[in-house]
Amino acid sequence: RFFCPPPCVYLSGPGWKLKQEQIKARDQGEAGFRVCGYMGLDSMGSSLMETQKLNFEEQPDAKGFGCAKALYISDADKRKHFRLVLKLFFSNGQEIGTFHSKLIKVISKPSQKKQSLKNTDLCISSGSKVSLFNRLRSQTVSTRYLSVEGGAFIASARQWAAFTLHLADEQCTRSEFPLREGYIRYGSVVRLICTATGITLPPLIIRKVTKQYAMLDVDEPISQLHKCAFQFQGSDHMYLCLSTEKVIQFQASPCPKEPNRELLNDGSCWTIIGTETVEYTFSESLACVREPVSPVPLITALQLTGGGDVAMLEVQGEYFHTHLKVWFGDVEAETMYR
Repeated sequence: RFFCPPPCVYLSGPGWKLKQEQIKARDQGEAGFRVCGYMGLDSMGSSLMETQKLNFEEQPDAKGFGCAKALYISDADKRKHFRLVLKLFFSNGQEIGTFHSKLIKVISKPSQKKQSLKNTDLCISSGSKVSLFNRLRSQTVSTRYLSVEGGAFIASARQWAAFTLHLADEQCTRSEFPLREGYIRYGSVVRLICTATGITLPPLIIRKVTKQYAMLDVDEPISQLHKCAFQFQGSDHMYLCLSTEKVIQFQASPCPKEPNRELLNDGSCWTIIGTETVEYTFSESLACVREPVSPVPLITALQLTGGGDVAMLEVQGEYFHTHLKVWFGDVEAETMYR
């Protein structure tokens, strides 16, 4: 089973350039400072043979971008959940570190059963992150992902955006929309907000798609990998649609004999899937960093006790050890580990 959308890695921040310049100055070689990576599944005894090499290219926003397009989980692997493992190096062989994704659930095909809120395993909740892709005539080569570029929504064959999917209030105006909790059902008014840029589409009504028809009377919960369509709220049968790389509005044709369905075109039928991002931030500015930088300490909670001279901040998280020190800007704090 190939990943759709494919796992992507973005390198951001000025430190990558600085480090590359240091290596360049030290090694005097042109080739030694490129970043490359290997991505695979966290199987036992995994070797680099089973991983896919990532080459990073610089994007217009100065981020490095790499994508594991041919990564898959084999049918012989019977696990229900797994993690992705990314090993990063500079091309002179210097290791940067090993980084893990969050737990990924294997969903090989869309559920045929009507989703019940008793079993919410495949349901999509308000405030979760999703990605949308479209396949013309079910061909893998024609897959395009809803993405954002230069402040506009586009349909990209290479990159995808993660969107926060929110339930919106039916009566809300465009500028202020109170968010609601709960699982998303067909017929709900939703907002799609790009997690990277904050750009949002107008309020949309999410519709179930059956054999290229938008079903107007279905209100069951949405399930992972379902086909769905997005009708612009208050519009005259207008739907979110792609035309090659452009994202446009398409006017659906009502069915005179069946008022509860509207005929769509290929470009306005989207597949919805939940996505996750995990972000690792590290700096080499003050600390004398040992190589590799991983495991990167992750902070999950901060707790302040006391005040004034006896104030104590408890930092909770993962990958901590006795030799870690906490700094506030360029001021080192007295640190205890327990």
